[in-house]
Amino acid sequence: MTSPTAPKSDTTKTTPGNLNFVLVCIFIDMLGIGLIVPVMPLLVGQFVPSRDDQALWFGVLAATFGVLQFLFMPALGALSDRVGRRPVLLYSMAGMCINFLITAWSPSLFWLFVGRIIGGMSSASMSVASAYASDISTRENRAKSFGKIGAAFGLGFICGPMLGGLLGNNDLRLPFYVAALFGAANLVYGYFMVPESLAPGQRPPFAWARLNPLGALLRLVRRKEIRGLVLVITLVTFGQMMLQSTWVLYTTFRFDWTPRDNGIAMFCVGLVSAVVQAGLLAVLIRRFGEVRLALMGIASSAFAFLGYGLATQGWMMYALILCNVLAFAATPALQAIVSKASPADQQGELMGSLQSISSLGVIVTPLLGTAILATVSHLPPGDWRMGSHFLLCAALQALAVLVAWHYFRTHRVHDTHAREQNEKMRA
Repeated sequence: MTSPTAPKSDTTKTTPGNLNFVLVCIFIDMLGIGLIVPVMPLLVGQFVPSRDDQALWFGVLAATFGVLQFLFMPALGALSDRVGRRPVLLYSMAGMCINFLITAWSPSLFWLFVGRIIGGMSSASMSVASAYASDISTRENRAKSFGKIGAAFGLGFICGPMLGGLLGNNDLRLPFYVAALFGAANLVYGYFMVPESLAPGQRPPFAWARLNPLGALLRLVRRKEIRGLVLVITLVTFGQMMLQSTWVLYTTFRFDWTPRDNGIAMFCVGLVSAVVQAGLLAVLIRRFGEVRLALMGIASSAFAFLGYGLATQGWMMYALILCNVLAFAATPALQAIVSKASPADQQGELMGSLQSISSLGVIVTPLLGTAILATVSHLPPGDWRMGSHFLLCAALQALAVLVAWHYFRTHRVHDTHAREQNEKMRA
């Protein structure tokens, strides 16, 4: 059996409290993004004549954002390895603020695309924040740090979509102005309060080859010791991206939901995510270990997607969200396993490359998901085919479980839970 190559040494970490600064930045950033989620597909509908056009153009709009994010996120992650995390975080915050303002003002579909292009070019907060968390964490508590990042993300989605849904019920553009205000506050907070986490001595020489997004993905694929995990992360991510890009249109078409209804649903998603990743993740890792937790979380997602696709009443969607607890622990567990296989001075590039998988998913899945949704948008709401894209998501998650199970059977992985159990047995 082969073994993932662990870092040779763990670099000196800054104080754990520094993570709190970035957690607040991520929270404010996600709060602003969450504000627009319940209304963006509906705003597109103001510029097109029919449901199928609305679905297709929203898919193209989301894919455009994904293309720019795919091109820029690995480069920004690698750049943060060279110049530090803080400057790249500030750049990302400023770009998202401009994106929100342009979208709020947009008089036509063209200007929505301009906003999405600027947003995609500056979308690096999650990858750089993950690298920041890695800088100040030990290998043993890295999964917990990633869980806190995920919790901050989730908390933003507890408040953002709910507020966006309420504001959007009155004016579809109002959430974008409020998001821009939060973006500006985030930029000011980050400028004055976020310290640098990467010491100059830890920064590798700059190399243009690291700015190639396809090169970043190819470097991931070429690493045989984690190739299976990269495939697992890709399958999981593609399913999640398809859900995010089609949720509002699907619930609007099938259940006649308003922005307020979708805001409440996303509030539930953020609440469950925050509870799991901030409160339960450490307990779950101690109980099951990162490997078993990842498998159980992906399996939970598969069943949830199946339920979303077959649901016949709107209340069922809420119930499925609240029952899909373990799914929110899968990604931090997978991130931790992959992170432990990389040197400390390459964490920014690694996290940027992993996030580029999400960016690739944002290119592919909105086009595919909205195309499927456009095809079935004229069917009766009770027709099971209305949920065809979610059934595809369930199949992707089921395949991810099989690939992950095979990978963990044939590779020796640094599992915190397994190591602790072995130490107890030796004692």
